[in-house]
Parts: sequence; C-alpha cells; structure tokens
Amino acid sequence: MSPAFDLLVVGDVNPDVVVGPLSGELAFGQREQLVDSGSLLLGGSAAIMACGAARLGLRVAFVGRVGDDAAGAFVRERLVERGVDVSALTVDPSLPTPLTTIVTRGADRAILTAPGCLLATGPQDVPPALVADCRHVHAASLFLMPHLAGALAGLFRTAREHGATTSLDTNDDPSGRWDPLLLRALLEVTDVLLPNAAEARAIAGSLRGVTGQDAPADLAEVSRELTRRGPLVVIKDGADGALADDGTGPIRTPADRIEPVDTVGAGDSFDAGFIAAMLRGLGLPRALAFATACGSLSTRAAGGTTAQADWAEAALAADTTGRKTA
Repeated sequence: MSPAFDLLVVGDVNPDVVVGPLSGELAFGQREQLVDSGSLLLGGSAAIMACGAARLGLRVAFVGRVGDDAAGAFVRERLVERGVDVSALTVDPSLPTPLTTIVTRGADRAILTAPGCLLATGPQDVPPALVADCRHVHAASLFLMPHLAGALAGLFRTAREHGATTSLDTNDDPSGRWDPLLLRALLEVTDVLLPNAAEARAIAGSLRGVTGQDAPADLAEVSRELTRRGPLVVIKDGADGALADDGTGPIRTPADRIEPVDTVGAGDSFDAGFIAAMLRGLGLPRALAFATACGSLSTRAAGGTTAQADWAEAALAADTTGRKTA
C-alpha cells in the first residue's frame, strides 16, 4: 500500500503582516512612516513550503502548533484553502499563535517575530502514524522551536526507517550560535539540506568551529564541507541563482529574470519545488532548475503563497530559460 501523503511538513505557521517598501531607515521616537502597501498573509517557512508543494500537486500534511485564537484560525483556514491537510495541527490552549511583521526595503527585509507557541512545539506534536505514512519529511525554522530541534534527528531517523527521505531548511538562528552538536546530529540523518547562502556559510563555519569573517566564504568550499557530513546540499544564492552538490562537485543554475514584487517566502517556494522535483524523479540539474523557477515565480505578488506556481507553469518558466525540466 502506498503512503497516504507524499510530504509531511513539520514546523512553523503564523500570520505575516507585510508592510513596505520603506524608503529609508526605520524610525523610532514615535514617528509615523507611510508605505505603499500592507498585507495580512499566511507566513512561516514550513507553512509556505507546504502550500508550494500542494500547489505543485503533492499530497501534503502539516504538523505544527497554533494558539486557540483568531490568528490560529486564520492560518488554519489559509492552509486548508491551499490543499494542505491540517488534521494533525495542534491547538495550544494557553500560548498565542506566533506573529511576524515584515518590513520590506528594496530587495531586503527586516523580520520581527513573536514566537508564541513555537516555543512549546515539540515531538509530542508529531503523530508517529503520520511519520510512517509519508514519502518525505521536511522540517523548517529549526532554531525557532528548541523543543522540536532536540528531537528532530530522532524523528528523521524514524522516517528513514519507514522508507521516507528527509530534508531540512534551518532558516536563520536568531541567537547566532548555530549549535554544532545539534547540526552534526541532524546532518547525519538529513537527505537534503536547503539553506540560503548566508545560512550555509554559518552552518559550515559552526561545524569547523569558526564564526563571522573566519567562516568559509566560497560556496563551493562550503558545499564540500556540508556534503561530507552526509546530505545533498542545495544552496539558494539570491540573484546569483542556486548551487547543488551531491558530493561529486557543485553545479549551478542561474536566477530567473523576474522583477520581484516581494521576495518573502521565495526560498520556501524553492524548497517546495526541489522536493517535488526530487519525488517526481527528476535528476539533480533539472530539479535545481525547476526549484529556481518556483522560487522566482513566487516573487510576483506580495506574500509567500499568493503567486506560487503549479507544475506546468514552473516547468514552462524553467524551459524558457533553456533549462529543460520536465
């Protein structure tokens, strides 16, 4: 019997309040600044990735935690609208749903998150039967959920024992510590690591015991450092495209030429594209090109999920750049 789900996504979900673009510095001192737009949208790296994967045709289940409040109801409804199964989404009776405010300025953004019940999210929220009934398990926002982070290697190991593959997008570590013991344990049981360039450099530096300017800068060197720890490494490099390394050396694909409206969640849509392509059996160069198209197309509208592409649209976008994908 085939698994009930192609993909189980474990991690964060919250409303995003996206305002901008800001023309100058963020002003304090009770100054009011006007921007062109503001939106209330579905946020959370894991949630955006889940929606992107469902849009690409995967059967997706989501595991995480929300509060018993209006914000929790909002994100649950948005996930359901996008075809994501939320039957295992935990409702916390005492802690609020996380909330993120994103201030955009040009291609950059500032992100302010009140973690709420993310701090209570843990292995108890992940039904073992669900882990045993999927083809792939993806986790995101590792450092926002300390209780889950410590148990994630065990969860990944269990998934692999049931025949599933695993992937991880750590996202940023707000503490700046990049715990090397945690990372080493996780990389041993992670099939695909999906950081952006800054995160990849920080992870590689942590594993070497160096930080800041002493961390490796060259992405080819970074990918070598990370692949020797076990996973296939796929690094999102913004306007310079993306790099993948399966241990035989890095390959690159260029960025698509799309004028972005909003880059929020582009990396998560990239993740969805890569995992969907991998599960469909595309080879590494084609999967990388397809994922890059998914990330680029998601920037056509405000928020992480509004402009996510379906399979045909992403494949066509990749093909028109001369990179055959499907």
